[in-house]
Order: sequence, then C-alpha cells, then structure tokens
Amino acid sequence: MAMPQNSTRENGFCFAQTLDFSCPSPRPGEAGRTFGAVSRRDGCSTALSNGLASSGAASPSDSCAEPLCSGTPAEEETPLEEGIKYVSADGEELACGWGGFTPGCLQLCNTSKGVLFFLCMASFLQGMTVNGFINTVITSIERRFDLRSYQSGLIASSYDIAACVCLTFVSYFGGNGHKPRWLGWGVLVMGLGSLLFALPHFTTGRYEARSVAEVGVCGGNQSLPCSQAASSLSGYRFVFMLGQFLHGMGATPLYTLGVTYLDENVKTTYSPVYIAVFYTAAILGPAAGYLVGGMFLNIYTEIGREIDIAPENTLWVGAWWIGFLGAGAASLLISIPILGYPQRLPGSQRYIVMRVSEAHQLKDGSHKKASDPDFGKTVKDLPRSVLLLLKNPTFIFLCLAGATEATLIAGMSTFGPKFLESQFSLSASEAATFFGYLVVPAGGGGTFLGGFLVNKFKLRCSGIIKLCLLCTVSSLLAIFIFFIHCPNMPMAGVTQMYNGSALPGGHLSLMAACNAQCGCLQETFSPVCGADGIMYYSPCHAGCKYVSENLENGKKVYHECSCVNRATAEAGKCTSSCAKRPLLLCVMFVVILFTFLSSIPALTATLRCVSDRQRSFALGIQWIVVRTLGGIPGPIAFGSMIDKSCLLWQDQCGEQGSCYVYQNSAMSRYTLIAGLVYKVLGTTFFIVACLLYKPPPPESAPGSSDASENGTSDLQEHKPSLPAEEDI
Repeated sequence: MAMPQNSTRENGFCFAQTLDFSCPSPRPGEAGRTFGAVSRRDGCSTALSNGLASSGAASPSDSCAEPLCSGTPAEEETPLEEGIKYVSADGEELACGWGGFTPGCLQLCNTSKGVLFFLCMASFLQGMTVNGFINTVITSIERRFDLRSYQSGLIASSYDIAACVCLTFVSYFGGNGHKPRWLGWGVLVMGLGSLLFALPHFTTGRYEARSVAEVGVCGGNQSLPCSQAASSLSGYRFVFMLGQFLHGMGATPLYTLGVTYLDENVKTTYSPVYIAVFYTAAILGPAAGYLVGGMFLNIYTEIGREIDIAPENTLWVGAWWIGFLGAGAASLLISIPILGYPQRLPGSQRYIVMRVSEAHQLKDGSHKKASDPDFGKTVKDLPRSVLLLLKNPTFIFLCLAGATEATLIAGMSTFGPKFLESQFSLSASEAATFFGYLVVPAGGGGTFLGGFLVNKFKLRCSGIIKLCLLCTVSSLLAIFIFFIHCPNMPMAGVTQMYNGSALPGGHLSLMAACNAQCGCLQETFSPVCGADGIMYYSPCHAGCKYVSENLENGKKVYHECSCVNRATAEAGKCTSSCAKRPLLLCVMFVVILFTFLSSIPALTATLRCVSDRQRSFALGIQWIVVRTLGGIPGPIAFGSMIDKSCLLWQDQCGEQGSCYVYQNSAMSRYTLIAGLVYKVLGTTFFIVACLLYKPPPPESAPGSSDASENGTSDLQEHKPSLPAEEDI
C-alpha cells in the first residue's frame, strides 16, 4: 500500500518519500517527524515509531511494543536497551527520568497506564487527607486547641480559598507548560501541607484531660466554669490554615492539568474511562480517610501514656496527627515518579493527529485564534483566552450546571449523615457508616459508569450533554422521595410534655415535677432511652439516681428514674422502627448514583467544547466557577435550610451552639426544596447548553474512528487503516 507523497496537513504530517509495504500498513507517525528509516524484519517493513533513533528497539508506548507484522514472533524483538533516547523530531525528550538519568527499566512505566496509576495515587491521597482526615479530626482539633466552630470553619475553607487563588495561574501557564512537572511539584506541596498540619502536635505541651466528677444523674450535676478568655493554643489555627492552604495549592494542578494530561495521551474514546478511574480514586480516598482516621482517633493523642478515660468520654482527644504524617510522607514519595514523566508520552502524537475538533463554533470565527501554536504562551494572551471562553455559551452553561451539581454534592456530603442520624435516630458513627455504604458504591460506581457509557456508545459532545441531561432529570424525579420522612422519636420536654401531651406552641419544657429537685443543667445533653420508649434530655432530666453498666453491650443503665414509667433507662437514643427506612435509603442511593453519573460526562463535554489549547485553562475557569458558586456556598445554603428545622439548640454558656434535635418532617421538606431548586437549575442549564452548542461542520473536520457518531471513520478513506489499539 502506498503512503501519500509530500502530503502536508494542518497536523504537521510530512512524508519525504513514498514507502511501499508488503505487510499490513503501519500506523501514522507523529506530527512533524520524517519517515526516513525503515527496519526490515522477516521481509516485513516496520516504521520507526515516536522518532526512535535506534534499530529494532521497542518503544515504551504499548501500541509500538509489539511488531506490526503478524508473522514476526514477539520473542524475536530486540529487548529494551538502557541508554536509548526517545525524542521527537524537534529534539523534545520523551524518555521517563530525571534530567540525564533515564534508565531503561523506568520506560516500562512511561505509558498512559503508568501515568494513570500515579495520578490515581495522588488523587486518592488528596481525597483521603482533605475530605477524609480533616472532616474526621476537626472535632478533636477543636477540643485540643480550644477552637470555636467558626475558627475550624475557616480552617476547612482555606483549601477552597487557595484553590480559587491559584486556579487561573496554574491552569493557564501549566496548560501550556510541562504538565508532569507542575503536577509533581503540586503533589509535593500537598505533602508539605500535610506535614505542616501535623506540626502543632509536636510543638505543644502534653494534653492534660481535665477530670470532673460524675455528671448526669439526679443531684450529681456539675459543670465546668465558662472561660471567656481565649486559650493561647487557639493561635495554632493559623498553622492549620496554612497547611490547608498548601493542600489547596498542591491539589490545584491535579484536577486541571492531570485531567488534560490524561486526555492528551490516550485515544479520544478511552479518555472518559481514564478520567473516570482517576476521579473514582479521588472518591474512594475520603472513604479510606474516614475509616483510617476513625481508627487513629481510638488511640490517645499522647501515645504510650496511661489514661483513665475512654474514647467515648467528651474529654478524649485521639491521635489525630498520625494520618497527616503518613499522607504527607506518601505524597512526597508519589511526587518523585510524577516529576520524571515527559511533557508528552511516546506515541501520544498520533492521538492528537486522530482527534476531531468538537469545539463550539463562534459566529465571528474568533475560536480559530486558539488554534495558533503561539497562542497562550504569554500573559498578554490571558485576557483573550478568558474572552474566548466567555463567548462560548456551551462552556458557560456547562460551568453553571456543574456549580449546581457541586452544590448538591457538597451539601449531601456535609449534611447527609446528619439527615440519616435524625431520620432514623442513629448515633453519629452509625449514621456516618450508613452514609459511607451509600456513597462509596453509588458515588464511585456512578463516576466510573459515566465514563464507561461515554466510551461504550462513542458519544460526541452533543450526545454527552444529552446524557448529562438524562441523568439530571432522573435524579430530579428521584429527589421527590424527600416528601417521605420518619416521625421523630418521642422526647420528653422537646417533642411532647412529660405526661405525653403536646407541647403548647412548640416551646421547650425540660423541667417537670419529677425532676424539679435534681438541679439539672441544660448544658449537659446526654440523651437516654427510657424503658417506656421515650427519650429524655439526660439521666438527670429523667430523674435517674443510680448508674450501672450493662455487661452485654457495655452501655450505662440508669435506675430509679422518677420520670420513667418503669424506672430504668439506657444511655443513648431510642431505636427507630421506621418502616420507610429501606425505601428512603434505596432512593437516596439512586439520587447519589445519578448525580455522580453525570460528573465525568459533564467534564468530558467541557474538554470537547473548547479548543485543544484551551482545555487546561477551561478546566481551571470551570473549577473557579464550581467552587465559588457551588462548593463554597453549598454547605452554607444547605446548612441554613436544615437549621430552620431545629427543635433543640445547644446552650454554650448562654450562647447558641449546634443543633441537638431536628424536626424530621421539616428537615425533609427543606431538603426537598433545596434539592428541587438546584436540580431544576441544573436541568435548565444542560438544556440550554445542548441547544446552543454548535459543532464544527462535518466537511471541515478530519474524520476519526474514535470520534464519529456512528462509529465509522472518515479517516479510513484518506489514511491507512490502523491496527487495534492496546491502550486499555
């Protein structure tokens, strides 16, 4: 089959001579290289891939690691030799290594699968640290360093603030630079942030738990005096904020440059699967963070020191810092191989050649400016880059749709356990476990399935947006399940009077004749479940005088409770027997599944609707929009809605604290309202993005077997047929 002679295309193909092959045709070469050397083996011609300057040496690219002629045994290939240089036509180094150190054994990892593995490790560590450890240990940090809730809120927000500050700079300059170096240094900075976060444990004195007399039973209540003076330890919040700021800086390249680096180095159809695997690792990270962080919290913070209090004690501080040390060290190690990857992988240029542009076509034709090879390399092009994205309505509405979905995800992750805890009368740990069972399969499975569907059906940009729309509508219909709710467990003085009658006007009435002589304090909230099936604010409010321990389950049992019909009560909430629990859990699973199912398709559509040279920058701008309009205000919006359903607030020295008891019907109603508002907005944005999307005219874009709507290829009419790929 004859190769084209002296044919030059936009992608830079240049063939200096006609090459005649007697065996199946080789794959097209890289842009800008010249085919001038052919290696003969068993009478078959094999074009050197990736600009190799060695005879018979196999490329690290998986597609070039096998002979192109079926008659050549694989064992006859020349083994990979050390010292081989993989360079492109313009002299660009394509070998994996650090500087001049590029041993042959490292080239085995110089593939898209190798990059995916290390980026998955990095995203797993990021998710485990920021979304797992931080949320798990924040209460212990508040207790250890005398922090108030708003101060710990600032610590958590420092991550998003850093990301918003760095996104524009990193995505713009990193997108046109050496992506693996940006990624590697980012992971290294993230590791330093984790080590810095653990530093206060080693620079403060030993933690001394302040023992108090037994609190809770009738006549035995004592409380610590309220301290208005702030502790000197609270100043460490600035160290924690700096650690979180470094976390945000380091993670910024991961979800912008990491995604585009994967997208550029694999086939177009495989890109959604690679990105889905990458994001699935990021979702599994928080699950591991909750499990491992919870395990460390059962270890006393001063390791090796004897202590006479149990983890259930409110004065207990667990070893919150161990997880950050481990994650920091692991991040430093993972950054080393990432820093060794080349600017583009060997063999990746053929994917750029085969890729079909699906960028939205602007009426004035200004989108063609981004095709200029010199565009985006200087700061002066930054305003034009922003303007091109702002003139792209498909991109804008995909960003807005992503912000609405991010609001729901942030709200669900923050208040989902609290919803289950209130509806089903669970403990905090039980609610977190239930929610974990929902999120891990639904969130992780939905994320991977979304990428798989895009790859399976070979969807183009318009089809991907329609898939996102279908997922959003499905979750919108499922969210009506929040019309259903479980009734509150009866609680004396909160949901009903001590005699069982309704509370007048919904006001609290914690005191009654049966506990009037006990001197109960409202600061001591320790719910107990009476033998009559009614909950009480504390053993004191139940009129209990003595306490013992149940040897079977280890729970405290209170006796001679004057307010309880059968005179006994057990520590903890009463168990809910709500028959609607299975239905609520199943439909919540569906809501989470379809919400995450649209995440990878939406991300893929964003990459497709902009010019190739603007992909990293477009992801950076999208992350800014998603964080500022969704991720940051999402928990605040959901929190303010849910707080409206609070029945019983904590009393902290006369100041209102957190909510102890919610009204389940009101919580379901407000959750439904918030969910409907954001789902309707998301559906609207996806519809508008689909209607306004204007794909390139078919005759102006080169075809591709990877990107055509029906799976056929226009490329086959003009170029040699390609062997089956082995990339996934």
